[in-house]
Amino acid sequence: MNPFYVFQMCSIILWSLDQYYIYAGCILFISLVSVGVSLYETKRQSQTLHDMVKIEDIKVTVCRGETEYVDIPNDHLVPGDVIVIPQHGCLLTCDAVLKSGTCIVNESMLTGESVPVTKTPLTSQEDDEIYSPDTHKRHTLFSGTKVLQTRYYGNTKVLAVVVRTGFRTAKGDLVRAILFPKPLDIKFYQDAMKFILFLACMAALGMTYSVINYVKQGIYPTKILLRVLDIVTIIVPPALPAAMTVGTVYAQSRLKKTGIYCISPPRINFCGRIDVFCFDKTGTLTEDGLDMFGVLPVQSKSFCGVQTDPAHLDRGAFLTCMATCHSLTIIEGEISGDPLDLIMFNSTKWVMEEPGADSSKYDTIMPTVVRPCTRDTFAEDKAPMEVGIIRQFTFSSSMQRMSVITKTLSEDGMELYCKGAPEKVASLCTPDSVPEEFHDVLHRYTIQGFRVIALAYKKLDPSLLWHQAQRISRDRVEFDMNFLGLMILQNKLKPQTKPVIHKLMRANIRTVMVTGDMIKTAISVARNCGIIPKKDGVVIVEASPPDNHNPAKIEWIKAEEPGDSSDLLDSSETDDSIVQMEEYSIPNNFHFAVSGKSFAVLHSHFPEYIPRVCVKGSIFARMSPDQKCQLIEKLQELGYQVGMCGDGANDCEALKAAHAGISLSEAEASVAAPFTSSIPHIECVLTVIKEGRAALVTSFGCFKYMALYSFIQFISVLILYAYDANLSDMQYLYVDLVITTSIAVLMGYSRAYNKVVALRPPGSLVKAINIMSIIAQVVLALAFQLGAFFYLQAQEWYVPVKKDMDADNYYCWETTVVFLVSTYQYIASAFVFSRGPPFREPIYKNIPYLLTLAALFLFSTYVILFPFGPLLKFFYIMPLQEKTLGFRGVILGLSLGYIVAACIIEYVITDASCTDRNLQNCSKNCCRKKDEDTNNFKYIQDQMHISDWSPAGQVTYAALEEEERDIQRIEEDFMSSHGQIN
Repeated sequence: MNPFYVFQMCSIILWSLDQYYIYAGCILFISLVSVGVSLYETKRQSQTLHDMVKIEDIKVTVCRGETEYVDIPNDHLVPGDVIVIPQHGCLLTCDAVLKSGTCIVNESMLTGESVPVTKTPLTSQEDDEIYSPDTHKRHTLFSGTKVLQTRYYGNTKVLAVVVRTGFRTAKGDLVRAILFPKPLDIKFYQDAMKFILFLACMAALGMTYSVINYVKQGIYPTKILLRVLDIVTIIVPPALPAAMTVGTVYAQSRLKKTGIYCISPPRINFCGRIDVFCFDKTGTLTEDGLDMFGVLPVQSKSFCGVQTDPAHLDRGAFLTCMATCHSLTIIEGEISGDPLDLIMFNSTKWVMEEPGADSSKYDTIMPTVVRPCTRDTFAEDKAPMEVGIIRQFTFSSSMQRMSVITKTLSEDGMELYCKGAPEKVASLCTPDSVPEEFHDVLHRYTIQGFRVIALAYKKLDPSLLWHQAQRISRDRVEFDMNFLGLMILQNKLKPQTKPVIHKLMRANIRTVMVTGDMIKTAISVARNCGIIPKKDGVVIVEASPPDNHNPAKIEWIKAEEPGDSSDLLDSSETDDSIVQMEEYSIPNNFHFAVSGKSFAVLHSHFPEYIPRVCVKGSIFARMSPDQKCQLIEKLQELGYQVGMCGDGANDCEALKAAHAGISLSEAEASVAAPFTSSIPHIECVLTVIKEGRAALVTSFGCFKYMALYSFIQFISVLILYAYDANLSDMQYLYVDLVITTSIAVLMGYSRAYNKVVALRPPGSLVKAINIMSIIAQVVLALAFQLGAFFYLQAQEWYVPVKKDMDADNYYCWETTVVFLVSTYQYIASAFVFSRGPPFREPIYKNIPYLLTLAALFLFSTYVILFPFGPLLKFFYIMPLQEKTLGFRGVILGLSLGYIVAACIIEYVITDASCTDRNLQNCSKNCCRKKDEDTNNFKYIQDQMHISDWSPAGQVTYAALEEEERDIQRIEEDFMSSHGQIN
């Protein structure tokens, strides 16, 4: 019931009534094949999604009462059920919050990372705290994820409470996003529909002209009806929608060959108009893994020197913290977990063990045991050191830390070890344990791009028992800790990052970093990779919410530049991530750096500054997944075509929201992104943009060709209808099937250009440059067809066609001349609309297409110069005898002249690179009001440039802004009512 297929079926019926059986049969066959392929693909995708969602019928053990356990089918679960998680794991069919025990879960289906995650039970919370799957995700088992192992204490079972089932689960949200994606504002197709309506109006004019003409000639009503309806299928070709998608189909195929998979083909055209591309940092711009740079322990309330090998530290709290404060686990004999935790633990050269038969000495409560492996540890005069991890308070992005409760064998009492964001951990430590130079040292390392983690510990109350440790809340133990020192890691740029960013900047495509890392680290990485040029300044937007004494405010802080790093590392250790930056000032060439906290305050209290921050913002740090999505949507509201590239871990929402979201993860979560790349670096971004531009230009070229083909045939038919003549079925078949179909199919075969240039393809079919091009070509085609026709009538041997009331006149000079001239016009149109650089390879590299055009040209020339009797008879062409040799030469000359004139019009008069600039200048003032209304990013850029707005060093208060707006409103009201008196 698609309108395209309905129109095709109506056209087939009309052609059959008109005895145009061959073409009708061909179109019917093609339509059936197209419908069949479409149904097959729809069914295949539906089956793939079904297989991803489907979970085989399994029995789930549910707790009924305190001691009764029953097995029920998984699809009978309802929220509130208490289920038992099997010891050896399972595939979850619902969202459930862990009540007792711990689970090790693979959440790659949701997060894109196959790193095992430890889930801990949800303990007693504050009375006013309400459970939320997002807030308490470290305690929630999500549907579709796989439980690898469970750990429990004694004979107790691992229990979880069902909170969501079916499409309301996390996996259900993902499936819904795939089934019902965010609606796209596909301007290309909207413009295509507008142009088709315009063609329909032209068809109505042609129908009116034909009806009047046929009535004057006394033609039968049945014949008039068939001829008039035939005009509709000529001016609005049924193959138009299919031809417009050819470029996308080829682009999708080429992307697949390079390891980039697209589940939403219409998005490919969006890639051709990208204005800004957002990048995640870790795993996208930088390497996935971290390298241990060194540690800075604290002794005597001051930092020691950098120790590059933590294993050489003396046995103590610092080393024990590195060995225990993690969420690592042993799966099939190998240690697995977060990469940062792995780097930290492996650097200690300790070993980790699961409790075995000898676990009774830990009161059967130790899920994990760590111990050193050095010889002196087991000296006779020392007791063997073994530390058991009793309780984990898993990492929380809102709390910015994690901690563990441990017990050391042969020692009394328990200890708490904590690691996390330096500022947060330091705030939870006793002030006298934090070195005075803490902030200076932290600043020196973060501004160089290092990842800095703080460590702390605390001796717990000796009376605390193990079962109390399992129930105690973290806020009752995470305070008054002793600051241990800093752990410093470095995250190197991927080799491809710098060149790709440089190419994007040269192509006038803005680049933005959106990361969850610290803002100073993000600034350093942005400078190193080229997102922020060396001489450009950075202004940190630090927004604070209102409190009891002060209104909300924005501090516009000038960011410092990296200084001398000689005190941090030797010259032999310097790498590309640590560079000396030149002095810079803060003119109009500055970039905003915004944290997630400040972004939230701007959104709530300073919405008028959001457009400016989004236009000038290059770094968005400490951004949560939902804030990344909000940023993408804000950029889109400003008129940007936005691309997003991430590793899929915390970027799924943003990848789905962007016009072109590219996931570098091959996990199941990547199905939410329009593009998934098996290329583990951002070079895939250039490939997608190049293919998107080629596909968009191809779609424009195919559309313009199909439109011009329709007009050429429309002109031919109207000229012939005036003399009660028409093209023969074989002539129609040759034009519609041989010429047009082969051209439409092969035109999109041209590959993408090997460079991304600063010029972008036009984004609208109804743009002045495209309309001028089509109109000019239509006028040219009309002029040459009429010229050939008038030249025919001037020949002495010309005999006008005899009108036949019962049938059409195929075999006549009028039809012959119009057919021969129009074949060259179809070929010329295909050639001029197949422009190559700067978005596609030159036409001579599209060998099949070039050979097809050459073959069609030679065939038409052969028919004129060397007329072959059976061939002329087959096409109902009049006998081209010797007496018509001069006439045929002139017709060939006119046809060649048309080709030259068409090329001149397309490549010179309406050349986009020179005309579009003039049109833009002429329409700039006309569009200014529209830009003001839509808050377009270009208008904002112009206003900021004109006013030379640079807020560095200033402070903006929300209350003051409100007062200024009230005063401005009062002044406007006064002037509007008293303006004439003034």
